[in-house]
Amino acid sequence: MTKEYDVVVVGAGIVGLAHAYHAHRRGLTVAVVDHADRVAGASVQNFGHACITAQSGTALDYARAGRSHWLDLARTAGFWAVESGTHCVARHEDEYAVLEQFAELRGKEQVRLLGRTEVLDRLPIADTDVVGGMYLPLDVQVDPRAAAPAIARWLDSSGVDFFWRTAATSFAPGVVHTSRGELRAGTTFVTVNHDIDRLFPEYAERDALVRCRLHMLRATLPLDAPLPTPLFTGWSLLRYSGFENLPAVADVAARLQAEYPGYVELDLHQMYTPQPDGSILLGDTHVREISASPFQSEEGFQVLLTEARSLFGVDRIDVTERWQGIYCSAPGSEFLLEEPVDRVHIATVTTGIGMTTSMGLALANVDRALAPA
Repeated sequence: MTKEYDVVVVGAGIVGLAHAYHAHRRGLTVAVVDHADRVAGASVQNFGHACITAQSGTALDYARAGRSHWLDLARTAGFWAVESGTHCVARHEDEYAVLEQFAELRGKEQVRLLGRTEVLDRLPIADTDVVGGMYLPLDVQVDPRAAAPAIARWLDSSGVDFFWRTAATSFAPGVVHTSRGELRAGTTFVTVNHDIDRLFPEYAERDALVRCRLHMLRATLPLDAPLPTPLFTGWSLLRYSGFENLPAVADVAARLQAEYPGYVELDLHQMYTPQPDGSILLGDTHVREISASPFQSEEGFQVLLTEARSLFGVDRIDVTERWQGIYCSAPGSEFLLEEPVDRVHIATVTTGIGMTTSMGLALANVDRALAPA
C-alpha cells in the first residue's frame, strides 16, 4: 500500500475527523488512519455537549469558530444536534454570586441570569435550596454515540479514504509509515488523543500528559417534565476556565471542600445531559494516571446516583449503562500543538473539551499548516 494524499490524518476521533473535514472542504485529497475498526474512545464516551460559553481564551475562540460547523455537519451528515443552550442551577448564595459575576463579564447575549422561580419553572428539579440560575443560549448539543460516526461515514462517502485497523508507526517528512505500508502525505495531522505518548513520548513527558478516567452513567429518571438542556451545578463552576478567575469561585471551592471532602477526592463534576431517547447522561468523576487502570470503584457511581436523586427529587433511577470514559489530560494546558517533523503536526486536546473545541481547533490548524510559505 503506497498511496499519495494532500493530507493524512492519523486518528479518527472527533479532532481527527474535524481536520479531515476542513481539509476536504478545501478540495484536498484526504486519508484517515486509525488502529480501531470504527470511531471509538473519548469521541463517543462523552456528554455530547459543545460547552461554548464556559470556555475562555483560545478555547473560547475555537468553540465559537466551530459552532456553525457542528450545525452544518449535523444537517449534511445526518445526525441529531440542537441549539439547546445550557442551564446552571445555583443552590447556594456563593454559587449565584459566581453566576452574577459571569453574567457581568460576558453580557446578556451570552448569559441570562434566572431567579429561583424561573429556574423551577424551566427545570424538573427539586425546589430544595435553589437560589437561582443562569441560561447559556449559545451552547450546542449532539448525540455523542452518533455524531462522530456519522461524520466519518459522510466523509467516507464524500471521497475521504479511511484505513481502519491500521496503525501509524513512524513519520518522516512527506511519509506516514503504517502497519499496512507507506502513505505519502503533503501534510500530516496526528490526532490520537492520549495515545500521543506512544508516538511522540518526549512531548507527552514534557507536558506531563496522562489519561483521565471517568465514572459515567446513562439512566432514566421519573421526572415531571423532560430535562430541556444540559444542566450544570455548583461543581461545574470549578471545572471550566471561563469561571476560574471570578472572585466568588474561591468561596464555592472552599465550601464544597469543607462540606464534601470525599467528593473533592473523587474530583466530582455533577452534570446532566438529556438524550434524544429521553434518557440522561450523568457524570462524572476524574482520576488521572499515565496508564489507566481497568478497575473502577462503585463509590463514584453511587455518588452520582445519590446526588441525582437529591437534585431531581426522585427515589428511583433506572441505570441502563455504566462506563469508564478516558481522555487526555495535562496540568495547566488545554492543547498540545507541535510540529515534531517537517509537515507533521500534533493536535491533541489536553482536557475534556474535545467535542467543544474540535471544529474550531481543526479549522485554525489546517489554515495554519496549509498557509502558503
